[in-house]
Amino acid sequence: MKPLGLNEIREKFLAFFESKEHMRLNSFPLVPINDKSLLLINSGMAPLKPYFTGDEIPPRVRIASCQKCIRTPDIENVGKTARHGTFFEMLGNFSFGDYFKKEAISWAWEFCTEVMEMPEDKIFISVYLEDDETYDIWHKEMGIPKERLVRLGKEDNFWEHGLGPCGPCSELYYDRGVEYGCDSPTCGVGCDCDRYVEFWNLVFTQFNKDEAGNYNPLPKPNIDTGMGLERLAVIMQGVDTIFEIDTVGHVLNYICKKAGVTYGENPDDDVSIRVVTDHIRSVTFMIADGVMPGNEGRGYVLRRLLRRAVRHGKLLGIKDLFLYDVAKEAIRVSEGAYPELREKQDFIQKLIHIEEEHFKDTLDQGMALLNIEIDKVLAMEETVFPGGGAFKLYDTYGFPFDLTKEIIEERGLTIIENEFEKEMQAQRERAREDRRNSDLAVWADDPFNPLGAEAVNTFVGYDNLVAEGTILGLYVNDALVQEAKAGDAVLVLLDQTSFYAESGGQTGDHGIIQKGNGLIEINDCKKGSLGRHIHSGIVKSGSFEVGETVMGEVDKDLRNAVQRNHTSTHLMHKALKQVLGDHVEQAGSFVSPDRLRFDFNHYQGMTREEKRRVEDIVNAAVLEAYDVSIFETNIDKAKSLGATALFGEKYGEIVRVVKVGDFSTELCGGCHITNSAKIGLFKILSEGGVAAGVRRIEAATGFNALHIVEKMDDTLVDVSNLMKTSPEQLLEKVNELTEAGKQKERTIAELKQKFAGDMIVDIQQKMMIIDGIQVTIAEIENMPMDELRNVSDLLKDRMGSGVVLLGSVHDGKVNFIATATKDVVKRGFHAGKLVKEVATIAGGGGGGRPDMAQAGGKYPEKLAESLKKGESCIREQLS
Repeated sequence: MKPLGLNEIREKFLAFFESKEHMRLNSFPLVPINDKSLLLINSGMAPLKPYFTGDEIPPRVRIASCQKCIRTPDIENVGKTARHGTFFEMLGNFSFGDYFKKEAISWAWEFCTEVMEMPEDKIFISVYLEDDETYDIWHKEMGIPKERLVRLGKEDNFWEHGLGPCGPCSELYYDRGVEYGCDSPTCGVGCDCDRYVEFWNLVFTQFNKDEAGNYNPLPKPNIDTGMGLERLAVIMQGVDTIFEIDTVGHVLNYICKKAGVTYGENPDDDVSIRVVTDHIRSVTFMIADGVMPGNEGRGYVLRRLLRRAVRHGKLLGIKDLFLYDVAKEAIRVSEGAYPELREKQDFIQKLIHIEEEHFKDTLDQGMALLNIEIDKVLAMEETVFPGGGAFKLYDTYGFPFDLTKEIIEERGLTIIENEFEKEMQAQRERAREDRRNSDLAVWADDPFNPLGAEAVNTFVGYDNLVAEGTILGLYVNDALVQEAKAGDAVLVLLDQTSFYAESGGQTGDHGIIQKGNGLIEINDCKKGSLGRHIHSGIVKSGSFEVGETVMGEVDKDLRNAVQRNHTSTHLMHKALKQVLGDHVEQAGSFVSPDRLRFDFNHYQGMTREEKRRVEDIVNAAVLEAYDVSIFETNIDKAKSLGATALFGEKYGEIVRVVKVGDFSTELCGGCHITNSAKIGLFKILSEGGVAAGVRRIEAATGFNALHIVEKMDDTLVDVSNLMKTSPEQLLEKVNELTEAGKQKERTIAELKQKFAGDMIVDIQQKMMIIDGIQVTIAEIENMPMDELRNVSDLLKDRMGSGVVLLGSVHDGKVNFIATATKDVVKRGFHAGKLVKEVATIAGGGGGGRPDMAQAGGKYPEKLAESLKKGESCIREQLS
């Protein structure tokens, strides 16, 4: 059995099943696509579920893949044992109603014995105790003797998850030898010791379990197999654990080198080494697939893994930031199979560096305080660490509770988690009370503060663009006034308004406030304290007094334009998730009448095709003419409807839901159109980066989008006219002109080359012999440095052995170049020293290597003198 590397095993597996007419699928991202049941992909079958359930048609009925996976239920055991890990790769071959047991079994055996060259007598097989068909295939057709065939029960060899498709399994085990056994006389397949390693599971999905508990045969059974790549590598490389296989071992050794420790010498160090090794692999792959550090969901999984790794690095004695550097090694050993790692290396390392840096201070302070508190508990001979102490660490220093719990348990203590939760709940209540009590404190930035808390207004502008209101306050020339007159720049506070105040990224409404012959032109509306809508404008005619009743009217066209753009951000948010993945989250937005701006989490620039797909999805939703329903409900009901909430946004118990047909559901307090068709047209204008991991799209809708398209069309026609062609043939014409330009450049280069060749013939006539060495010194008229270098190389090549010194005046400056063949350099000649002395005569300087150097000068009239000096310098060096 040959010791194969992990990357080699992966390729052999995929190539083998390609030879069996399987389609090779690249690994899906770790972030599940259209599957909210999983935080992260945890098996080879997980991303293929729609094919097994019939919700989607597979690209081929036979598929093989190597899938990246993350599993975190046993995260506390990672490092403590040599078995547990969070990141792994799962090899698998799949059949969707095509081949079944016989083919799956025979190909598994062929791959193991012929491709992997495993000894047949080392492979043991388990089958479901009621599955005689599978037993007979292994025994009668494959020739496996009964002593290597084991029947196991439903718990071990039957795959099912609730109702639906299910079926028996057959597993392949490898006997690693007596030395790995437990010395029990009953030791065999299924024993918990390390002797018999299960490495490949063949699942025969042939039944459908109904609500009555019946197992009904499927008309088209499926095959779903899974084989841990790292586990197979352990077998093939003859090592004890996954941490010793080639790829993982490289990362482990790199960590040991940084820490200055040796794996296998200290059990405590080994735990930390394994934690860092495993976690950095997980973190690296998760970031590459778009997972961003956060405080919930998969973002929290990433942050937790990263922080555990930082802490264990510190236990190893690593004081400086180091994980971002270790990530480089994790990328290096896997980039061949996963090129996205190399493509995103800078981003991966930068993000890890930022997280590591932020956590370092927290860790230093928290660890010191935690150890003091633990010592106090141990000194009192207690066994329970107070939950209040853990909360203080979290609340004051941001020290994660799960890390506190882990460290406490390592010191032999326990903690009552309910105490911690009670403190957390009390803090939330205090925070809510503080917010209520601090409402008065934020009045300082509101010009209407002196009017008191009673001077607040009611917003009725969702459904009414015109509303009657009473003037509660006027503010002119930095002071509250009773009257505002024509020409005054004024701030107006009404008791009731239809004007939307800027918030949630949506700009404030424009419009007018009027009474009789008086009119105020409103050019903005912003929120002050207690949500007061403050209208900003100019009194165009008449006068206005506090206490008067006025009519406020929002500019309908501008509001409609804003609403089109705002609803479009919801549609685009959903479209981005469909095109780029569920990791996309809104990171900010700005909605004005002219255009919309949408910031979102993503790790790289969008391709032209991706932007086009987003446009198509949004415009398809526009053409579907979805009704937009807006309603208020409690937060739990909104979540059950699948409403998207903005990360980090705080919501009350009652929330406002904006639902665009069945396409999009989001929590939002902004203004929206009543039907998606009113958007008219959606057009992306630009896409670019604004921060690490944050992209920005600007887009337009309605007439604004139409006018932009019209402008593009005009430009296209104008350029076509300049090119004397039609818009349809413009690209072809530009390509022709570009190729013609390149051809001219090639012709010029060829002529220059010919000219240089002719020139060289003339220059060679000036060649001299100095101390037995061919030397060419020449002045060339008006030649730039790059061409001078080319002539020098040609001369040197033709000479075969010798020295070349050339000088030329170009654009008022003097250029020198000196070259020498290797044999002359061996005699002690140095071109750099030569040009330095030569250039000094011409008022310049330079230098370089012994075989080639260049220099410049300020005085063209000194060129001849400089070259003459060059001859004497060459004589000196050669003698």
